[in-house]
Amino acid sequence: MVNNKMEILVMIVSYLILMICILVSVAFITLLERKVLGYIQIRKGPNKVGYFGILQPFSDAVKLFTKEQVVPSFSTFFPYYMSPIFSLFMALVVWVVMPYKLGLFSFSLSMLFFLCCMSLGVYSIMGAGWSSNSKYSLLGGLRAVAQTISYEVSLIFILMCFLFLVGDYSLMSLSKYQQSNWMLLFTFPMAFIWLVSCLAETNRTPFDFAESESELVSGFNTEYSSGGFALIFMAEYASILFMSMLFVLLFLGGNLMNISFYIKLVVISIFFIWARGTLPRFRYDKLMYLAWKSFLPISLNYLIFFMGVSFWVFL
Repeated sequence: MVNNKMEILVMIVSYLILMICILVSVAFITLLERKVLGYIQIRKGPNKVGYFGILQPFSDAVKLFTKEQVVPSFSTFFPYYMSPIFSLFMALVVWVVMPYKLGLFSFSLSMLFFLCCMSLGVYSIMGAGWSSNSKYSLLGGLRAVAQTISYEVSLIFILMCFLFLVGDYSLMSLSKYQQSNWMLLFTFPMAFIWLVSCLAETNRTPFDFAESESELVSGFNTEYSSGGFALIFMAEYASILFMSMLFVLLFLGGNLMNISFYIKLVVISIFFIWARGTLPRFRYDKLMYLAWKSFLPISLNYLIFFMGVSFWVFL
């Protein structure tokens, strides 16, 4: 009984430490993004607060959370306030699937848990867009829902390819199978589809239709200010970090005890930033065309191919 209590305590403490590390990472990836975008546009990023602007994320957090909270008169009160909180909660709770060997929740159905969390993330954006009672917000929410559902299908098919290859729902198995060779070497087209789908899943350029400033002012978060906006902002960047981590885990070797894993994670995160600084926004009908007529047939064909490979190996 005492051992069980100690195990639960160790899990809770290790998860809290992981959450603190993620929130600090979110703070510094915003600084990295502003610096990289600055150099892409041949200017300096933030460099006034602290040494080379290193304290800028913390000053931004203080500014955001101390501003006055604006409450729209016609908003639906409960969903309006709960949507940002639920969005950040889902972006943080999905990190329990990381296959650590230090007492965290390394459960055997981590792939299914990730898919459930990814599907639930749509509801927070939908709730934020609908409950604000603004036409811009509603349009942004509807766009985000259609976009996320479209790209989740190909993401699920790609994950199912790995299920057939590895024969296990646990992400821990992927790190064991990639000790000698990366999955990227023989699943390259799937890796490309996964990376582009991750851009769409996290509402990043060139698929930032949910919050396209030139069309919808700020999209589904138009009516949010102060803490609500900060929570949505943090959830987006936590999702970028998680998708980068999952890409490295699936395709680039999954040894979390090696420093190279985290270097690769940062490189993939910089790809998200580079895409924002380089690519123009896609047209919405072309986004749907890409999802349903390009990515879906390719991922489905790969799924059938890997099903055949796995059956042939087992026979």
